Amino acid sequence: MTQATLPQTAQTSATFKALQCKECGAEYELQAIHVCEFCFGPLEVSYDYDALRRHVTRESIQAGPNSIWRYRSFLPVATDNPIDVGTGMTPLVKSHRLARRLGLKNLYIKNDAVNMPTLSFKDRVVSVALTRARELGFSTVSCASTGNLANSTAAIAAHAGLDCCVFIPADLEAGKVLGTLIYNPTVMAV
Repeated sequence: MTQATLPQTAQTSATFKALQCKECGAEYELQAIHVCEFCFGPLEVSYDYDALRRHVTRESIQAGPNSIWRYRSFLPVATDNPIDVGTGMTPLVKSHRLARRLGLKNLYIKNDAVNMPTLSFKDRVVSVALTRARELGFSTVSCASTGNLANSTAAIAAHAGLDCCVFIPADLEAGKVLGTLIYNPTVMAV
């Protein structure tokens, strides 16, 4: 089987060097793989930080959309048309009492309970993952979940026009899958 390679733009060519194994350091070309073929460790994008400094400015970030895609230069996608459902940009809430208890001058907590579209921190990773899947040519996405991941995957797939299949435990309580069913994915209880 041949691996789909990540589409390249001037920005990705300049800032993304390779995929690198977190465990053994093996490097791979940017392609549709996620584990090392030698040690099965997870792969991460390896960045060219000097190129990022040259291509990304505070002004370019501030001029971006009011979503996670404001930081597109740091995300492992090449498209100029990401799946943007307003994910990200959730508030930082100052926690006075917890800061005091921990002996800290300032402590802020990221409130992802107001994240879009499903009120979960999972929306961030799913937005990027489904954008990447779409740019690699996939028309169907799937996940295994007991709740938030299924909700997020189904919601963002529906917005993007992608087919979605969700695998859930056969004994999952109905209330945990209701949010997923709103988006009409194929649901398989296993």
